[in-house]
Amino acid sequence: MLKLNNVNQYYGESHTLWDVDLDMKKGECLCVMGRNGVGKTTLLKTIMGLLPVKGGSIEFNGQDFARQAAEERARAGIGYVPQGREIFPLLTVEENLETGLQARPDRSKKIPDRIYDLFPVLHEMRNRRGGDLSGGQQQQLAIGRALALDPTLLILDEPTEGIQPNIVDMIGRVIKTLNRQEGLTVLLVEQKLHFARATADRFAILDRGSKVAEGNMGELDDTLIKSYLTV
Repeated sequence: MLKLNNVNQYYGESHTLWDVDLDMKKGECLCVMGRNGVGKTTLLKTIMGLLPVKGGSIEFNGQDFARQAAEERARAGIGYVPQGREIFPLLTVEENLETGLQARPDRSKKIPDRIYDLFPVLHEMRNRRGGDLSGGQQQQLAIGRALALDPTLLILDEPTEGIQPNIVDMIGRVIKTLNRQEGLTVLLVEQKLHFARATADRFAILDRGSKVAEGNMGELDDTLIKSYLTV
């Protein structure tokens, strides 16, 4: 479904991604892991088209996406939940969700009931401004906005960052429901080891912009954790 081959990225003169390969199959959940500053967010932004590819290829459902704009990738079915959520604080919850409808291929203007089923608090607060929500509620809103476009691939960058434990557990259950019961392909960056193990099927580890390990989640052993994940 999603295939990266020898992807390179730079910030100015700094080489931030080095020949990164990824190969995701439809219906799986892959967690990209690594310490702070190793290129995880850069990788997701490059996949989403928010940063231009400086070398290599990105394919989505067999199509070359390396030069496509972010809007085109969204229309093709990629939903993106950025680090820090980036909801619109002055828009209501309902208006925030409606912004996600703009990329739907069927041009539907109706917020899917499924979003409110997954996140009942969004229905309760649909007329409140996004900026008035708590951090956990804003994260639910950011995920709901990405789901509004009816994606086939959902990308989440640190979905548990700064979120209270009960909401972390709820978000984990939602991701597993979407992935394992509804077949949505999920790519996430996550540093909480217990959350990654409970949620993802496979892992890929970045270190200094390079992929240094990957495998089934059960293969994430103490040696890899000590070498690449612990501070």
